[in-house]
Amino acid sequence: MMNKLFPMLALVCAPLFAANAAHAENLDFSLLNKTGYVISEVYVSSASSNDWEEDVMGSDVLASNESVDIEFEQGSKGCQWDMKVVYDDGEEAVWENLNLCSTSKVSLRYDRKKGTTWAELN
Repeated sequence: MMNKLFPMLALVCAPLFAANAAHAENLDFSLLNKTGYVISEVYVSSASSNDWEEDVMGSDVLASNESVDIEFEQGSKGCQWDMKVVYDDGEEAVWENLNLCSTSKVSLRYDRKKGTTWAELN
């Protein structure tokens, strides 16, 4: 009886395991700098955190029209994240509550005439 029950149980449970795997957060994304300026620091932290953590660029910089892959530690949870960039002249731009679970690329842009910076999420 047990030999017949195991395959049936596996067929019933397989979709449940697949559904859990599909809901696992993949927070990694590519950051593309289309601002026309050099970005010297990038901070990404959970929207629920009061701390910016460490600069993910380390000693590197992100030149205009270049991109960097930002990868999260395994086990990072939650979809809502904040991001701050610091340009080489010390100016900062901050975005709050970015949904990184549904994002694979973040493109940063700057409009010189209006003096506005924005992020496009794809």
